[in-house]
Parts: sequence; C-alpha cells; structure tokens
Amino acid sequence: MWTDSNREPVLKPLAAKFKADTGVSIKLVVKDFGKLADDFVTQVPTGKGPDASIMPHDATGRLVQNGVVAPIELGDASAFEDVSVQAFTYGGQVYGLPYSTESIAILRNTALAPEKTPATFDEMIAEGKKIVAGGKAKYPFLVGLDPKTSDPFHLYPFQTSFGAPIFELGDKGFDASKVAMGGDKGAQFAQWLADQGKAKVLNLNMTQDIAKAQFFAGKAPYFLSGPWNLADAKKAGIKYAVDAIPKAGDQDAQAFVTVQGFVMSAKTQNSVAVQTFLNDYIGSAQVQTDLYKAGLRAPANKEAYEAAKADADVAAFGAVSAMGVPMPNIPAMSGVWTDWGTAQAQIIGQKASNPGQVWEKMVTTLNSKIK
Repeated sequence: MWTDSNREPVLKPLAAKFKADTGVSIKLVVKDFGKLADDFVTQVPTGKGPDASIMPHDATGRLVQNGVVAPIELGDASAFEDVSVQAFTYGGQVYGLPYSTESIAILRNTALAPEKTPATFDEMIAEGKKIVAGGKAKYPFLVGLDPKTSDPFHLYPFQTSFGAPIFELGDKGFDASKVAMGGDKGAQFAQWLADQGKAKVLNLNMTQDIAKAQFFAGKAPYFLSGPWNLADAKKAGIKYAVDAIPKAGDQDAQAFVTVQGFVMSAKTQNSVAVQTFLNDYIGSAQVQTDLYKAGLRAPANKEAYEAAKADADVAAFGAVSAMGVPMPNIPAMSGVWTDWGTAQAQIIGQKASNPGQVWEKMVTTLNSKIK
C-alpha cells in the first residue's frame, strides 16, 4: 500500500494488527502525495504498482479512464458523509473509501466582528465597510486572487449561489459532456464579478500570500480560506471563528469539497484482502479518528466526525463541507481551470465591456475542448 509520510504513522500499527488478525502482511511504501496519481497511472499497468493507495478524489476519473483502479464495495456507504461518497463516484460506481473532507469557509476575526458572518455577501461587505469606516480595519473582506487567472476555486461558492455550477452532478457522478455554467445565470455571475472588481471588493493584486498576511495583521474582519491557514492564524494571535460562506445570488453558496481516501488497483491479486482492510479497518470510526488526529481534516466517517466535532474548527469546516459539492473528479476538469480563471480575471480587472459575453465565450471554448 502506498501512503504518505503524514498517514504512515497511523497505518503502520494498523497493518501490524491486520497481519495478527488475518495472517496477511501489508508493506507500506511512503510516497510524495503530489505524485501519487501520476505514479499510480504509470506503474499499475507494469505490475509494479501497489495493491492499494491513498489518493485525492479528483484523480478518480483519470484513474478509471486509464483502467488502473477497481470499484470498491463499501460495506455501509451510509456510514460516510454523502459528499465524500459522491466524490469517489464515477459512472455510477464507487472507486474509493473516503477518510477525510476539506473545504474553504469564512475565517472571521472575532475582535473586529464579534457577530456571526451575515447570510448574504452584500450584508457581509456592508458590515465590513462599517468596521473599516470605524478605523478598525483596512479591508471589509479578503480573498486571494491571481492577477492573470483569478481563483475559480475560492470564488466558486459565490458562482454556485447564482445557480451556475461548473458541471451538473447526478446519481452516477458528474456529467462531463458539457459545462453547466453558461446561460443567464452564468451571465449574472459574470456581472457580479465585474461589479465587485469595480468596487475593489475583489482585487487581482490581492494575492493569497498578501491576503493571508493582511488578515493575520488584523486588517480585515472576514477572510475566505481553508483549514490549512488555521495554525498560522493561531501563531499570529488572531482570535477567529469559522463561519459558513454567505451567498451572493439567490441560492446557497456551495464550496468545492476535496476528499481523500484509499483506492484499489485494478491489477491487484489480493482484492479480498484489500477490501477487508479498507472497509473493516481504515473505514472504522476509530481509525478515521486516528487519521483525523494526524492530519486535522474532518473525518468522512460520520461517527468519527461526531467525535471530532468537539473541536470547534473541525465542526465548522465539516458543516461547510457537508453543504458543499465535490470538486469534479472527471478528466475534463483538468482542461477547465485556465480558461475559467482567465475569463474571471478579465472581468474582475475591468477589461470586459460586456462581462456576460466574455463569460459565454469562455463557456463555448470549454465545450469545444470537451467535445
């Protein structure tokens, strides 16, 4: 089994227990997490790949397309958060046992904004402007963007609130035949981007690093970010709370959820042992709790998540994840980001006289690429 250095300390004693229980040995190989999917695709066909591996869910479609991953029979799918099972679903089949979920949320500086983040974006900005006008902050709201490609990942919750998802999600997974963010709803979101860019609420010169530094310096009440910044927030002495993302349109804001789990090789000669280890051991509440303690990501197992909710941060981010949607796991997604982000940057940067037209051109280009 391939793992990474963060999860190996949890899996090592678990593998020893599995051998004691079943007589089956598990050899753990520590890999660079960022290279797992690439190595899995190249090594499984040669017979040199693992029987199983830790894996990010968004690699699923690529692994299926390359014929290197096998479906997994989850012992009890209802034991896991729905969004985590959706994340590993492709073509109506489940290809991974999930163990953690992660998404972005609003980090609120409670010294500046003691009340919960308002339910709508406009209300949040209005509250932020009051704080700025009172001389307590410099910015009403912060989100890091790239000057050339914006940041579709961080802005996606606002896009979904206009009813313009990147792809439609059904029972069998994502519909990869075309992007779903065009039409009137997409145009409405594009106009919103232009309006926020004109008002400097969204600023292409506000990179992720700058936004983080400004929030940690106490210069803004609201910051759109993920749990990966919590440790630094604590070091900076910022008193914070984690809140749901306000909606900019008339629908709830849904953040992208990234899920980590374990997949089984299509070439394994030990499928029964792999299934048993994944379902009965890694899928258990106790092991998922141990994995949570190692990585501080909300457990996918519902029982483990309930226990982890004693940590307010985990509870808050988990609640946002439960309302979110999985980042698409289809191969078509890899070709979407650049055009999507470039169009956003043009609109936010006031380089589009007709935001809806720029957006629709981007949609047309993406659909042509997908075909």
